[in-house]
Amino acid sequence: MGPQERLAVIQRCVIREMARLGQVFLPDGEVVRGPGSTAVAVREHPGDDGGAGHVDLGFVLQLGRADAPVVWDCAAGLGKTEEEKLANAVKMWATTTASVLVELADGHGVHADRPDLPQLPGWRAVQGPAAVFGFGNEHLAAWLAEHRVLPALAPALRGELAGPGPVGVKLFLGGKAGDDVAEVRVDGEVSEAASAALRALDWPRGERLCWARLFVLLTAERAAPFAAAPAGAVAPVPVRPPAPAAARPRGLFARWREARRAGR
Repeated sequence: MGPQERLAVIQRCVIREMARLGQVFLPDGEVVRGPGSTAVAVREHPGDDGGAGHVDLGFVLQLGRADAPVVWDCAAGLGKTEEEKLANAVKMWATTTASVLVELADGHGVHADRPDLPQLPGWRAVQGPAAVFGFGNEHLAAWLAEHRVLPALAPALRGELAGPGPVGVKLFLGGKAGDDVAEVRVDGEVSEAASAALRALDWPRGERLCWARLFVLLTAERAAPFAAAPAGAVAPVPVRPPAPAAARPRGLFARWREARRAGR
């Protein structure tokens, strides 16, 4: 699949997934435009094959402004064909990340939560639903529903937050007992301290493989509010889409899988 064909597939999937969030998006050249000043940009994933099954999506909060904040995120999906992989990757992104950006824009509290975070003074958080997938995922899903993970990571995150934001924080955790994976990325870069804090938490490690992905957006309390985009009717966000996602093709998940095959 060439770059233009891949772009068309990703844009169609973005339009479909955003519609499930009650948002009307339409293709406009290299971006997909949404309500108000919002848009979703697509960039080619690095790699000789364009990162088959991976998507790099940037949610533009104020299209047309040179200094407009863009929240980039990467997701990956599995499937029998490249189109199916891309569709599952966009679904994963929509569930965990786009839901946060829609909540930031409309503020209705339908698609994501706005938890109090006294452990990070001066910052406000918007947290989307967890995407949990794999065998026995109900145990990990239940643990995540009962525990607030971000406060436990706050001490490790404080030193990495600067400027007004928005700052995207992505969490990926799972695996199985004795062979787990935990990674925290702050604006796309791995935070070793936060990743270690995540690994130290007592989330359930079962005998079979299971993972979870979460996304949180942090903005400074002193920052000017972003322009709100009008939204139409809203729809519930799916909790557990079937396709797993990795942070990056050469990220921690990929390295962990290679280590398993090597018999680590």
